[in-house]
Amino acid sequence: MGLTLVIGTKRWSSWSLRPWVALKQAGIPFEEMLIPLRRPDTRTRILEFSPAGKVPVLIDGTELIWESLAILEYLARRFPHAQLWPGDFAALALSQSVAAEMHAGFADLRRELSMDVTQTLPTPELTSAAAADVARIQSIWRDARTRFGSAGPFLFGHFTNADAMFAPVVTRFQTYRLEVDPVCRDYMDAILGLPAITEWYRTAAEAMI
Repeated sequence: MGLTLVIGTKRWSSWSLRPWVALKQAGIPFEEMLIPLRRPDTRTRILEFSPAGKVPVLIDGTELIWESLAILEYLARRFPHAQLWPGDFAALALSQSVAAEMHAGFADLRRELSMDVTQTLPTPELTSAAAADVARIQSIWRDARTRFGSAGPFLFGHFTNADAMFAPVVTRFQTYRLEVDPVCRDYMDAILGLPAITEWYRTAAEAMI
């Protein structure tokens, strides 16, 4: 029995994008089950699969794995050949730290720059807290790229779970046309240029037609 990933509406579901893009980028076959968000029956439908009542959920036979970071860690262990974490010990330490920071933090950025991959919107006037989140994220990207990114265009050279965790942030920065430094702009272009991200954008737009 193969993998099934239960996700929410692609236009808005930043948490769904994370394991979805990791699976696609790693070439791991899976079935996609999409539950539309912001509908009266959304929570009821999600509870059929997720005890937490949230997406995404990975179904692997009789196993259920929920929370994006937990799914990414499961995939890294289940498919070690995909190299979803860096092999270098120092790079591994940093990649797991920043992935966890992304998972747990940046609440002000999430609130003020909500994900919507179908639109390009005016750059808002951010609160100081959200602006600090934006600055911190760029610092993370610069540090990883400077220290460990020489072998490729992603945070740790090749695509890893850290990139999956930050991919929705890249879409937010793009949607709201935030100004970033050249290192961060190059990194954003690498993420936005992934065929998987192109597919996510396309299918999100098609769902609105």
